[in-house]
Amino acid sequence: MMRFVQTLKNIWTIEELRKRLLITFLLVFVYRMGCFIVLPGIHPDDLDALASFTAGSGLMQLLDMFSGGAFSQASIFALGIMPYITASIVIQLLGMVLPSFQKMQREGESGRQKLNQYTRYLTVFILLLQGPAYLINLQMQVSSAGGHAAMGFWTVAYLTVILAAGSMFIMWLGERITDRGIGNGISFIILVGIIARLPQSLYYEFVSRLPDSTGSAGGLVMFLVELILLFAVTVGAVLLVQGTRKVPVQYAKRIVGNRQYGGARQYIPLKVNAAGVMPIIFAQAIMFIPITLAGFGATADASRGFFQAFSDINGWAYNITYFILIVAFTYFYTAITVRPAQMAEDMKRNNGFIPGVKPGKKTVEYLDSIMSRITLPGSIFLGIVAIMPAFARLFGVSQNFAQFFGGTSLLILVGVVLDTLQQIESHLMMHHYDGLMKDGKIKGRTTGSAY
Repeated sequence: MMRFVQTLKNIWTIEELRKRLLITFLLVFVYRMGCFIVLPGIHPDDLDALASFTAGSGLMQLLDMFSGGAFSQASIFALGIMPYITASIVIQLLGMVLPSFQKMQREGESGRQKLNQYTRYLTVFILLLQGPAYLINLQMQVSSAGGHAAMGFWTVAYLTVILAAGSMFIMWLGERITDRGIGNGISFIILVGIIARLPQSLYYEFVSRLPDSTGSAGGLVMFLVELILLFAVTVGAVLLVQGTRKVPVQYAKRIVGNRQYGGARQYIPLKVNAAGVMPIIFAQAIMFIPITLAGFGATADASRGFFQAFSDINGWAYNITYFILIVAFTYFYTAITVRPAQMAEDMKRNNGFIPGVKPGKKTVEYLDSIMSRITLPGSIFLGIVAIMPAFARLFGVSQNFAQFFGGTSLLILVGVVLDTLQQIESHLMMHHYDGLMKDGKIKGRTTGSAY
């Protein structure tokens, strides 16, 4: 405990780190305040209908969690940062298939700026589509509950502009956190939105386990068991995020002038979960299709029953299919992001080789075989983490609290926290202070985005 207090004092002593933390907290405070500013023309009493609809829909509840509750509050930040994430994913996928985008990726800083500009343009386009859809849905839910939310064309138009401006402002806040704060700003904002829902979900779960409550099965003992299981799942997610296989690489000695370069052994860290949360996001996008088709009344009864079976997020059909899709997408995304041929070429260019493996084709085959072996357990573990909320709901955990037992939210939370701690650790070690861990480093963690 004393060491932890001393570490906090050391963090406050470093002026640069102190400023970065204060700027981060200030920008996060601005973001959280904006989540409670309701769109003009929306009566606060009409928001109960939207909150009820969000609580009953898995997709809407997920969007509400990522937005920190702004989605169900009809806030100016209701669309959150997800349109930017969607645009980033699309640009990233285009960079894998289009030569022009691949060329920009290889151009360094100038190419990165061009891709960021295209990402912003695509974000605005997505917002202009999602804004009217959100407002029309809001109007339908409020009207069905007996409220008054009639919106004409111009009302929808200027509210769409406000929603788009709100999301772009969140993106700007994220970039400022990245430049002048701590951690990856976009990921940190998503983290804040997820954590903002945790206290309320934890409180409602605790109240539901109290005696004489409607959901008191198991009592407080069951609540303690839930907390222990949540801790165990979180530890498993940390191991999944940090897990790496180190491949030794030997570099040949070369003498330039009076100095010797190379000759040292280094390691290539191949991550067990190189795909991150992308397979879960792709699988969720596919599984939303049956949910959408099941809602059409014109669908035939037989086919509608089939789609409804796959739209039940607590059903076996949904979760087994969801698990298989995650495993398949993990292999797919790992194959297009981790390129053994390029890694072997880079090693050959720098006079490096894997001991006992011939350079060139043999090195490619060796790296590819390692990735195939470590991706299998990684994909299975990722699939188990993704369907853990369904098992939690099966054993009586409430819908809101079950979301923290796995899935995208838990992996993002773990990844962003570890990445932020790594940056704080670097500042402490730079100023010759002890780190956050006993050995002065966070083992197995490499810096990077949470996505």
